[in-house]
Amino acid sequence: MSERTNANFLTQNKISFSIILSFACLAILLAAPMDSSAQLLSACVFLVGMAFSTRETTFYHKYRHLFRMFTLIIGIALTLRYLIWRSTNTLTAPDLLSLIAVWALFLAEIYAAITHILGCLVNAFPLIRPELDLSEFDEEQLPSVDIMVPSYNESEDILEITLRSALMLHYPKHKLNIHLLDDGGTLQKRNQSDEIKAQEAKDRFADLNKLCMRLGVQYHTREKNEFAKAGNVNSAIENTNGDLIVILDADHVPTADFLDRTVPWMIKNEKVFLVQTPHFMANPDPVERNYFSAFTRMPSENDMFYGTIQKGLDYWSSSFFCGSAAVLRRTHLDLVGGISGDSITEDAETAFDLHKLGYESVYVDRPMVSGLAPETFDGFIVQRMRWAQGMTQILLLKKPFLESRLSWYQRAGYMSSILFWLFPFSRVVFMLMPLAYLLLDLQVYHASLIEILAFAVPHVIATYMISTLLFGRTRWPLVSELYEMLQCTFTLKAIIKVFIKPREPSFVVTPKGESLDKTFISPLSNVFYWLTALLAIANVAGLYRLINEPLTRDLTVVVLLWNSFNLIMMFGLLSVLIEKKQIRSHSRLPAHDRVSLLDSLGNSIEGHLLDLSVGGAKIQLAVTPKVKVSDTPQLVGWSESAQEKVILPCDVKQVDVEKKQVRLVFTPESDQQMNEVIGYSLGDSNRWKSFQRRRTREIPYWYGVKHVLKVSMKPFFTHVYLGLKQLNKK
Repeated sequence: MSERTNANFLTQNKISFSIILSFACLAILLAAPMDSSAQLLSACVFLVGMAFSTRETTFYHKYRHLFRMFTLIIGIALTLRYLIWRSTNTLTAPDLLSLIAVWALFLAEIYAAITHILGCLVNAFPLIRPELDLSEFDEEQLPSVDIMVPSYNESEDILEITLRSALMLHYPKHKLNIHLLDDGGTLQKRNQSDEIKAQEAKDRFADLNKLCMRLGVQYHTREKNEFAKAGNVNSAIENTNGDLIVILDADHVPTADFLDRTVPWMIKNEKVFLVQTPHFMANPDPVERNYFSAFTRMPSENDMFYGTIQKGLDYWSSSFFCGSAAVLRRTHLDLVGGISGDSITEDAETAFDLHKLGYESVYVDRPMVSGLAPETFDGFIVQRMRWAQGMTQILLLKKPFLESRLSWYQRAGYMSSILFWLFPFSRVVFMLMPLAYLLLDLQVYHASLIEILAFAVPHVIATYMISTLLFGRTRWPLVSELYEMLQCTFTLKAIIKVFIKPREPSFVVTPKGESLDKTFISPLSNVFYWLTALLAIANVAGLYRLINEPLTRDLTVVVLLWNSFNLIMMFGLLSVLIEKKQIRSHSRLPAHDRVSLLDSLGNSIEGHLLDLSVGGAKIQLAVTPKVKVSDTPQLVGWSESAQEKVILPCDVKQVDVEKKQVRLVFTPESDQQMNEVIGYSLGDSNRWKSFQRRRTREIPYWYGVKHVLKVSMKPFFTHVYLGLKQLNKK
């Protein structure tokens, strides 16, 4: 298992196993036969205990890990108790269709429980590693490094920023080689039958060759586009010889200290094949931009995976390769023939192949690579469908649950990560079952109101309490439900295709760097219109049943509440489908560096940054600004990347005299100035770390619910307005 660096980990291990053994007895007690009243009373007692112990985990005392385990075990016991009750008391139905619905719902609940329990195991003890750097090593000890930037259809502007940042990494230059791997200019593409596309490939080939020559990096392409990204990287591996290989997606810009903080783990332990770091997204995804408008205040979807789950997997020696922002050891890759290519998630597959050979991975939880999230909902779905299909391929083709060369906890880690992507099955069932009861009169759930209160409600509450305990700082309430409802109808179809033909899916590149020059409704909206209409009709039918069928009123109330929850979420997610106008090509993030502004006469005004991007900055000045729009001052600030002060030429775009604020656009006129702008704006990992720390905060559950309710109705009317507007244009 990976090296433990926190002094408390040995203690945690002892506590973990002793508590698991102790509370196994408690789980048995919870499974003991009880009537509904006794079950309700005992469940309330345990939920109060969970609430108390969850509160204790927030205090830094020596028993907080014990309280954490208590919460997890009691919550899991309540879930198991619920499933035992469901399996022994509720799986009956008056007709065949109802029986099918009953079992579909029960299987969806079993799936949800399995993923929940695996998640509890994986995230029980997130591993906190110390920060290492290269200062303790002599230069001759440092391995040579090949930085590889695979590209397919990304623009030259995006690639140039990534390549320039790679050239500015703090590492001996004679041991560092930068390579652009262009799969958009292959011989196959340049000679294709479509003359227009062939010419585009030829132009790309010529332009990127010139870019690489100008920057002093190596350009690679190949004859055929075989095996997608994995084939592209493997082709370059065959033609390079660095000891370590760093893979950066075309839009993934490294900070100057990336190698400084990752390579030491490779030097210290020769069994380490991978050092993975977070993917920090410098722009909001469609959900964050269109629904929450809270990119700088709310943890992103990435924060939950990279800020919590990867650290949990790291504890169990199961953190895996995520395709970019990672360092790999060449000799270990050679053992498995390079990057694996049986699935379209070649990254996780490669890690699996090397983990089963006994090699180790390390996860360094410091954001040192900034990338671009998909700008449109369409691009977002393309990306998630590829992930879902690829992980399903690994499940079917690699069968990690049967891999004897993995330890039991590694198998659990991989199965947790893979099974998550089967959520469309359960999510679709959870949306359709209320409709089956309210519209089709199928008996999907055979239970009284008191039984539901005694068994089902405590299970649901315990699940949410554990989710808050594990992910409270990196995932706000109801956000997971929103993301899953948005994806499930599309990814379900994609996953079914994999089950039918596991080797058929092909790699599809996620669109990046798109510019939205107007507000419009996503072309993927129709399925959500139909679902919203069905849920609304079902609510009307439910109210009718509530009034006219008193014998089933208890169950109708429960199902009506369930359906109403789905309807409210559906109304809310309609806002994600309104693609908001976004012309700015570079997302500006909060920054607080001390700077000064030099006007054309050499006068200096002190101030500090409010936001910053590679395109420009906003400054809060100490005194009333004397500059005006179209002036060309210079911004002076400390560059962590260059380790010196830099002077950046600018144009003034906006002046707010009352607030003493100035908005600037950078105007570099030489390669040196361009490097300084990129290094200053994108080369400091402390800035990304500070940004993440400010937005990863826990909020009360009811605050999240209130927020969802607040934004639920307005999108519906916006869709009606934009829809009518589009019809009028036609």
